[in-house]
Amino acid sequence: MKKFLTVLAVFAAALVAHGKIVTKTVPYEHDGVKLDGYLAYDDSWKSGRAGVLVFGEWWGLNDYAKNRAEALAKLGYVAFVGDMFGDGLSTEDATKARKLAGQFYGKPIMATRAKAALDTFIKTGLVDENRIVAIGYCFGGTVCQALAYSGASLVGVVTFHAGLIPAPIDSMKETHPKFLIMQGALDPMVSPDDIRGFKQALDDAKVDYQFILYSGAVHAFTNPDADRLCAKNGLKGIGYNENAARRSWQEMQTFFDELFGHHKK
Repeated sequence: MKKFLTVLAVFAAALVAHGKIVTKTVPYEHDGVKLDGYLAYDDSWKSGRAGVLVFGEWWGLNDYAKNRAEALAKLGYVAFVGDMFGDGLSTEDATKARKLAGQFYGKPIMATRAKAALDTFIKTGLVDENRIVAIGYCFGGTVCQALAYSGASLVGVVTFHAGLIPAPIDSMKETHPKFLIMQGALDPMVSPDDIRGFKQALDDAKVDYQFILYSGAVHAFTNPDADRLCAKNGLKGIGYNENAARRSWQEMQTFFDELFGHHKK
């Protein structure tokens, strides 16, 4: 009985340690464009926590991106979804999404727009600027790579079914972020040559990285809405994979534990 009461007391203390999840829109600006980021955190801890900067798919700042931030807040992190397109814009039209995302590829603005989100995140006063990871999905995963290569102060990068940009050899020699890259083994949007070139560049840059392929998974495997969006837009090679989604989310948490320890405070 004594042992049971002790376990019960520990469980009750764990419940008390968690407050409510607070979410809010945070306006900021970059290059004359008004942006609306999305902040999520557990209000039981006020400042100095490990932070996760999130960048969503090419659909923009939609409910899925916000849900990821809220899930991270429930894990004890403070999370901020960066706005890449302006005014918190999102769309379900692939033609429009392609146009919105296309303005960033191969251009410095991909990193500078992402850096504006990072700076805004730090200015909230809730996050320890020396313990921030950037995570991204599809287009957002590419954004995370560009941000890391720009020399931004990140301790880690996590990407889910991202487009891959080879790392410039000296791009992270001052910051040394660790990478966790998770891809669908059947993703038609990333070729074996893309993967080989990407891994070779990370090896040449002496980056500490993990690269995981999920069998049977195609593009956008983490998004439960991927099949609907694929059908709506006549896209191919896109679909949700429950096993890959669950396993990749767990891999991310293990990676975070390595970077931050089990305590987020």
